This record gives sequence, C-alpha cells and structure tokens, in this order.
Amino acid sequence: MIYVDTSVVLAQLLAEDRKPDPALWQQPLVSSRLLEYEVWTRIHGRGLERSHGEAARELLGAISFLELSPLVLGRALEPFPLPVRTLDALHLASVAFLRERRAPVALATFDDRMTAVARRLRLPLWPEPRAPARRRRASRPT
Repeated sequence: MIYVDTSVVLAQLLAEDRKPDPALWQQPLVSSRLLEYEVWTRIHGRGLERSHGEAARELLGAISFLELSPLVLGRALEPFPLPVRTLDALHLASVAFLRERRAPVALATFDDRMTAVARRLRLPLWPEPRAPARRRRASRPT
C-alpha cells in the first residue's frame, strides 16, 4: 500500500515539473482525509474547477482515506526528529498510525522535508530509492 502525500497528487493534477511514475496509480493508495481538503483548496484557489475538477475527483476517487482519528491527531502532537509543518505532521502521523498496525505502507512524496523526516523515522519511501550500482573490481592475476 502506498500513502500518497499532497505533493504527489498536485504534481499529477497540475502538471508540475515532476510527475509520479504512472505505475503509482496502479497500486493500492491511501492518504489522510486531509489530502482531499488540500487538493480542493489548491484547485479552488487557482480557479481551476472547470479545467481540473473532473481529474481531481477521479484521482481522489482512487484513494482510500484515513480519517483524522484521536490517535492520529495525538501522534501529530508528539515531536518528530526534524522540524515539520503542521499538515506534514498530520500526514506523517497518519503513516505512523498505519505502520503501528502493521500495514505494509510506503510514503510517496516529492516534499524534501517530508522525505528527510520519513528517512529519520525509517519509513519506506516509494519508489524505493535505488542502491548505487556496485563496481566490479578487475581481477588481478595471482
């Protein structure tokens, strides 16, 4: 299961410089209900209801939403290993909530701060960062 952050969904909808790998949308997706509010606030704020509204509804319809339960909200009040913004704390707390319930979840984000905190929390990222290719040593005659 992939937890999609707002940065990924907005990149897909608004054709920003970075777009998620199309394979992402074939995965089981989950996010906080907060995502829905963030997306629509951005769509309305830019006056894009007519041009992007249907795509937003379709994309959001493919995501399962996790409600902001007292447990999630409580975790967001706790410290994180690096400074986070309020909405990021709520997203990270949602991922932590799922992981505490042993849900196999990875975080998809384009936000550098979220990535840094996720790494410090040892949350899997999607796509998995590729390990650098190992160089083979030339064999030496013995």
